[in-house]
Amino acid sequence: MNANKLVIGNWKMNGSSARVRAFAELAARDWPGCEAALCVPYPLLHAAQAAFGVTPLRWGAQDCSAEGDGAFTGEVSARMIRELGARYVIVGHSERRAGHAETDGQIVGKVQRALSAGLTPIVCVGEKAEERDGNQTAMVLRRQLLQLVRILGTGLASIVIAYEPVWAIGSGNTATPGMIDDTHGCIADILTMQAGLQAASLRILYGGSVNPRNAHAILSRKLVAGVLVGSASLAPADFMEICRAASHCARKPASEAAA
Repeated sequence: MNANKLVIGNWKMNGSSARVRAFAELAARDWPGCEAALCVPYPLLHAAQAAFGVTPLRWGAQDCSAEGDGAFTGEVSARMIRELGARYVIVGHSERRAGHAETDGQIVGKVQRALSAGLTPIVCVGEKAEERDGNQTAMVLRRQLLQLVRILGTGLASIVIAYEPVWAIGSGNTATPGMIDDTHGCIADILTMQAGLQAASLRILYGGSVNPRNAHAILSRKLVAGVLVGSASLAPADFMEICRAASHCARKPASEAAA
């Protein structure tokens, strides 16, 4: 597993050019040293390119089309996103799966477009509360991942997986350390057994009500390669505090990592 911890902020349908500039000013003045990016709404990608380009902070989008250029009104292609200097794109977020009825097949198509454009897709997977209560978490994760495995194979090492338990997103509830260990282990097992990957080549993030108070405990878990941050990524000071936790956890010797 990459020793660096990755912190991705998801602004969802929030933000402004002024907020982009505020982040850039703080990042330029007091960067904690981790690998981090903010995924902003499409209209703010140009502002992010202008403001973040002189800082260590990277930027990305929250979705892309499964299509290339063409007659697809209202869609935004991965190529267009990459031309604005973005490095990442979130794909398959639970809000897209639920609100826009995105299928696992459509999500794979988006991943392929993102990779072809030179973007790193952050593919979200996770179970609903009733699925966890029904002991279906492993089955749900397997279903969400298997099409990716079949299409990408060992190319999965080029993407980032973000485990976001749907029941934790925006709720203030966070999975326990044991839940995180079990679920990240399950994802790693699926990918290593089905795609023949080495666990060390995988980057699996945790997302779900991550904030400055719980970030260090989450990032200390052995199989957590970083975090996907929602509302806390809208406040520059909070986001930087999470980045500091990521930087600190990345420097910890292996013998101190959480079992």
